[in-house]
Amino acid sequence: MVPIFASFSLLLISALFIVADCGSIGVNYGRIANNLPSAAKVVELLKSQGLNRVKVYDTDPAVLHALSGSGIKVTVDLPNGQLFAAAKSTSFANSWVQRNVAAYYPHTEIEAIAVGNEVFVDPQNTTKFLVSAMKNIHQALVKSNLHSDIKISSPIALSALQNSYPSSAGSFRPELIEPVFKPMLNFLRQTGSFLMVNAYPFFAYESNTDVISLDYALFRENPGVVDAGNGLRYFSLFDAQIDAVFAAMSALKYDDIRLVVTETGWPSKGDENEIGASAENAAAYNGNMVRRILTGGGTPLRPKADLTVYLFALFNENNKVGPTSERNYGLFYPTEEKVYDIPFTVEGLKNYHDRRSPVAGNQPVNGGKGGVSKSTTGNTWCVANGEAGKEKLQAALDFACGEGGADCHPIQPGATCYDPNTLEAHASFAFNSYYQKNGRHMGTCYFGGAAYVVTQPPSAYSILLSLFNSAHIKLFSA
Repeated sequence: MVPIFASFSLLLISALFIVADCGSIGVNYGRIANNLPSAAKVVELLKSQGLNRVKVYDTDPAVLHALSGSGIKVTVDLPNGQLFAAAKSTSFANSWVQRNVAAYYPHTEIEAIAVGNEVFVDPQNTTKFLVSAMKNIHQALVKSNLHSDIKISSPIALSALQNSYPSSAGSFRPELIEPVFKPMLNFLRQTGSFLMVNAYPFFAYESNTDVISLDYALFRENPGVVDAGNGLRYFSLFDAQIDAVFAAMSALKYDDIRLVVTETGWPSKGDENEIGASAENAAAYNGNMVRRILTGGGTPLRPKADLTVYLFALFNENNKVGPTSERNYGLFYPTEEKVYDIPFTVEGLKNYHDRRSPVAGNQPVNGGKGGVSKSTTGNTWCVANGEAGKEKLQAALDFACGEGGADCHPIQPGATCYDPNTLEAHASFAFNSYYQKNGRHMGTCYFGGAAYVVTQPPSAYSILLSLFNSAHIKLFSA
């Protein structure tokens, strides 16, 4: 668990000029707003930005006509509300394909149909109709001789996973495996299609800021997190999430299915409790995502699997309901002005820099117990808060020993400090290692309330901590 700091910048910049066949960046064109430019203007905007893939959430004639002859590849959507009809009636499926696909193809370059969207969380309980609807739409494509050119899939949310951490333990929810995932993945294999996945590291970060670093979520330089299940080191939360899906497919013996990320993004604004929602973070996430995808390479688990990723979303959509973030995922304002400046092409990446604010912090500032900084105390130590609960202590321990870079070798089985073998004792050792390593700065002994600062070493660790701290203090006294 010793951290290995990796510097990506030079490698990525060099790779820009030598990688010939990399991933692809597209964008989601949502229209839940009353102030958006015309479809014709939107197509010109896409072309001006070098965006050659777009995903829409319906089959609006004005949009599909505007895209005709543009050279932009299009993914259209069969809405959740029509899954029942598509599943129960082949005539409906045939008619839908004729009206919404065949009527525009090939002048409008429709390359895929998303049958439903995040169906497993649809409150209308449409899950049971999904696979039948996919099969009937495919048969309609066969009837029109379009099945070789247009693929069918259905975007899933990460909530379809039973386990996503560590990535190697990724698995689908048990109640979905037999009725949905096995027949759907079999269908994707038979038709040469791919699994569509919506992945939002923002949600994971927002809910776990005490154990997930912002740098890890934003593709910035960080020590990485080692997956204890397979030994792979992850330098981004996005890669870890995607590999959890790959692992879930692998567990069902579907290693050959490709994956397309149909939605991912970061909000530029949010409510007070939506931690991390800012224009700076959104620019970093999406800009670094573009660099990550266009410079080639897959994930640690699938290193050769170049990804196609659709950023969410093209515009801020003022009629979306929910928290403020929901209306602020856009790359552009309705005026067509950029919300923040990032490139979308390899050429644009040549001059791209992730502009980190000089005052932006990576760890939460401690507002309660443990607000003792190096500058206002003598010797201080960080210990586990036994009242935090096992779940919170374990999550904080995993962070400290993983991406936090604490030296946790001494608390491994058989090592000098393995005993007493309790969660609280191991957490105290790891928390203090992290705290001392970071110079005992304010906020480095917090872990979401799972730790606090003391001015006297705990008796059980008095001698050990004295030796441990003397070694670390030398590092920070220079």
